[in-house]
Amino acid sequence: MTDGSGLEDTYGATLDRIKAQGGHRSRLGTTALMWICHSERQLGAEELCHALAVEIESMDYNVDDAPLIQTVLSCCQGLVVVDKERSTVQLIHSTLREYLVNHRSLFQSPHSTIAETCLTYLNSRQVMALTDSLVQSSQHLPFLEYSSLYWGAHIKNQLTDVGKELALKLFSRYECHISIRPLLENMPIDDPLHSIVGFRKFTGLHFASIFGLVEIAKALTMMDCVDINGVDETGATSLLWAAINGHETVVELLLGCEGVDPDKPDNSDRTPISWAAENGHETVVKLLLGREDVYPDKPDNIYNQTPISWAAENGHEAVVKLLLGREDVNPDKPCNSGRTPISWAAGGGHEAVVKLLLGREDVSPDKPSNSGRTPISWATENGHEAVVQLFHGSKDVNSDSPDL
Repeated sequence: MTDGSGLEDTYGATLDRIKAQGGHRSRLGTTALMWICHSERQLGAEELCHALAVEIESMDYNVDDAPLIQTVLSCCQGLVVVDKERSTVQLIHSTLREYLVNHRSLFQSPHSTIAETCLTYLNSRQVMALTDSLVQSSQHLPFLEYSSLYWGAHIKNQLTDVGKELALKLFSRYECHISIRPLLENMPIDDPLHSIVGFRKFTGLHFASIFGLVEIAKALTMMDCVDINGVDETGATSLLWAAINGHETVVELLLGCEGVDPDKPDNSDRTPISWAAENGHETVVKLLLGREDVYPDKPDNIYNQTPISWAAENGHEAVVKLLLGREDVNPDKPCNSGRTPISWAAGGGHEAVVKLLLGREDVSPDKPSNSGRTPISWATENGHEAVVQLFHGSKDVNSDSPDL
């Protein structure tokens, strides 16, 4: 690996040449390097060119202002190349990224600049005028996906007054905004958002809660037009999304809002504490347990699993311990298939959770599921020897009992 002085010799002179170009060429080369170095994923050549055409805070976006990729490469003085197979732009070597990241003075607030660029683009008259059908048929919106998906990540990294103002401007006209479409389409297949087929109910507060944008969420809650308990098409409130993603500060903020329902379930009857328990967000669970209007043992309407069942299935020892401290939590409640929390923990090989549950007098460690499978049989089948040994040490477990 090249040492610091070697990198300076290798790249310093080239960066000086970029600056020496002066005017538009210098800005173009420097800004292109900033984008490639600090983007959340690799950028396509067209994406980069369209991003470079945005003038922050302008109400209009002119696609004709996008430079040709050949011009961008020329302005970068050989430090940027295009992967012809994938049509993505990249730095000539990983050591260049190292050099650029370590020399923070080269770029002035890169993440806030990228966020403001994305938001300016999304707020432009041209993008605001887009409809769903126009996006489906258009081949000339290469910057729409990146700006829609990643402005939140960049603004969370560096929030400025300009960025906040642009975000609130976007959210003031967010209903049916075209940027919601790529956001929802690119959610992981196992994410609840993936099941949304439309986005008319998806609000700015939902977005801020998903990405943990505390200051923006705070500003939105102070607006009279914002429904603190408003739901999207999955039935999820903003609080529920903050709980799913473990954004403790946003959860605390929303819990402090007048009229908030901290136990409002989504379409599957899953509450904020249910999702937080499944994902192991201990502090969020603790915050919700501090509310008298939260029922910590509510099952969902699909699998009939309670929060402690979800936590046990996923091996979240700290969350299980919190829930076991509540008298209104049944640690032995079966789901639709008859499996109890200890059965789920045993099947997943979660030794610490099994040990916690075995220490409870109100847990039946040998209780079979609807198919006759006992917790020890799940652990045995899945090869979790340490868990099997825990059951062998319990007087309440018949380790020779066959499945029914």
